[in-house]
Amino acid sequence: MAELGVLAVVVLAYGLVSRRLQSSSVTAPMAFVLAGVLVGPELLGIASVDIVGGPALVLAELALALVLFSDAAQIDFATFRARRNLPSRLLGIGMPLTIAAGVAAAALLLTEIEFWEAAIVAAVLAPTDAALGRTVIADRRVPERVRNGLNVESGLNDGLSVPVLTLFVALAVQEADLAAADWAVFAAEQIGLGALVGAAVGAAGAWLLDRAITRDLTAPAFQPLTLLALAVLAFLAADAVGGNGFIAAFVGGLAAGRFAGDHAAALLDFLDDEGQLFSLAVFFLFGVAALGLLDAATWQVALFALLSLTLLRMGPVAVALAGSGLDRRSVAFVGWFGPRGLASIVLALTVAEEQPGLPALDVVLAAATLTILASVVAHGLTASPLTAAYTRARARRRSDG
Repeated sequence: MAELGVLAVVVLAYGLVSRRLQSSSVTAPMAFVLAGVLVGPELLGIASVDIVGGPALVLAELALALVLFSDAAQIDFATFRARRNLPSRLLGIGMPLTIAAGVAAAALLLTEIEFWEAAIVAAVLAPTDAALGRTVIADRRVPERVRNGLNVESGLNDGLSVPVLTLFVALAVQEADLAAADWAVFAAEQIGLGALVGAAVGAAGAWLLDRAITRDLTAPAFQPLTLLALAVLAFLAADAVGGNGFIAAFVGGLAAGRFAGDHAAALLDFLDDEGQLFSLAVFFLFGVAALGLLDAATWQVALFALLSLTLLRMGPVAVALAGSGLDRRSVAFVGWFGPRGLASIVLALTVAEEQPGLPALDVVLAAATLTILASVVAHGLTASPLTAAYTRARARRRSDG
């Protein structure tokens, strides 16, 4: 209960000065991670948490599902269809290249771990984070094509990482019954069933909600709660039938935004706030536990974290976007803003919970933790100034042209 009380104090304190902090480029995830680190057992010792366990993982999964559903519901469906080329390139070309580059770098730098454990590190850090990228995605000065591409990429790459991570974990623990055909079926079920269930739940639920509101059957206070229930239902239903809950949450949100009619916009603010609250709680708990997860950190781990946020992300993105029509500034902008956060926390905790006996688990967690910490700070501090510089450069180019 002490941790909950401290979290409440942090929420209150940040809320009182949030506008001032945000104007100084101190984002909410930065503040909550820092608060967690300060009150954690290694510093002030006010709070402690065993983040490698059921409750923390459930909270992180729920937070990610809500964020994905909310972000997807705000995407204009016509824009999504018309602008699908960019996210398709990022997911179909950029993501596999990022994982491959991450595997190679981890295998070369982290010499104390086996090859497939290096692959696990790469898969955990492959997905970008919708919560950390919110500042950029919400800025209307950024071209719609770029915002939509980053939003869809962060919405789907966490779910797409799960089959890859599952394969790498199985190879790392040398599961003899793993067959290529079995893994292919598993991956197809994760992606296909996740998308199918998400679309069905999101579309049907949003349509029913729209009809209920139109006929004045539902009280205004319960309307946003109904949308929240849809997000949770899409996630759980997909998981129950063997699909990926995160893909279901994103596709469900996309469908809900399409079928909720004129009522969607008015209801999404509540869902967005709830998703942010849950995600900030996860960042706080992550901060509390972070220093304790860095026992195996070395200069090689630090170098890998640096490369993961720069070369290992920006290089594959540049290859993926070659011939896309984006100028070099836009390609660099998309390449840099691939933050690692909530999704990587979920995947790292999943590995720790399912494979506690993994020989180099401490190194895997140290690499993931250091990369996430660096991303929270680096992407938080650069979001506003780099976005402003990028949009000014585009404006000058248009005026000169």
